[in-house]
Amino acid sequence: MFRIIGRRLLEVVLFILFVTFFSFLFLRLAPGDPALTILNVDELNVSQEQVEALREDMGFNDPLLVQYGKWLLDFIQLDFGNSYITSQPVSEMLLTGLPATLELTIGSLIVMLLIAIPLGSLSALYKGSLIDHIGRYFSIIGAAVPSFWLGLILIDVFAVKLSWFPTMGRDSLLSLVLPAVTLGLAIAGVYVRLLRSSLLDSLGQEFVRAARARGIAERRIFFSHAFRYSLPPVITVFGVSLGSLIGGVVVVEVLFAYPGVGKLVVDSIRQRDYPLIQGYIVLMAAIVFVVNTLVDLSYRYVNPELRLKKGTSAR
Repeated sequence: MFRIIGRRLLEVVLFILFVTFFSFLFLRLAPGDPALTILNVDELNVSQEQVEALREDMGFNDPLLVQYGKWLLDFIQLDFGNSYITSQPVSEMLLTGLPATLELTIGSLIVMLLIAIPLGSLSALYKGSLIDHIGRYFSIIGAAVPSFWLGLILIDVFAVKLSWFPTMGRDSLLSLVLPAVTLGLAIAGVYVRLLRSSLLDSLGQEFVRAARARGIAERRIFFSHAFRYSLPPVITVFGVSLGSLIGGVVVVEVLFAYPGVGKLVVDSIRQRDYPLIQGYIVLMAAIVFVVNTLVDLSYRYVNPELRLKKGTSAR
């Protein structure tokens, strides 16, 4: 376990250096000047001398490597700098929006699990039946329909016409329902088909046939053996698709005006707020690292083959 964590720590350091440097480079090469954005916040007329003075004061005239080196030194000291637009510390702004993003992420995962586990399991147990066809069509539709379009449909039906839920904001638990359902439905289709395929594979294994030959109840075989054996591929895909989930959170937050870090970074991109964008990149890299490490560590608990190898090596 400690070897896995140590390897992951080294990987995340190299990953953060790689991602932050190239994001730093691409941000500086992108069209637009943050100095002009800052000076024109109040729609004041500014001279070229004022623009150049601000650029010099903020270090924009330094070579790119010098700018990145200064930012990296501050980052090592856990200082992400201040926002160009609000002058607030970037770390405080990210921590303010992070709870909302975590709520939305957890809510969407709950919706996904409530759909994917029963529908995927029933599709595998009753292969070729009506429920299997429903699961197949649901997966195809879920993969084809964009999350923003689904969100607009849910807003029109449940917020505008029925007035059951608010259309935007984070005023109460009801504000979480439509964004969580939108993202949960968008990602559930993938896991319905994946769980069905993995369960069909595990139900055909020799240990399942041996358990049936010993007279073990079918329910116990399914939950204690087949279902657990089918989890590693699902967990693997979840770790790989985490980036897509984060991207989906950003889209949904913007659509529902949900005050999370996704909406915050979209606003910062429009305003050329470099420190906030860089802080968001580091935060997402840290989240991806933690989740993927937990995925790796979970294998030994859900994969019988790894536990068997561990026991054999111990002897």
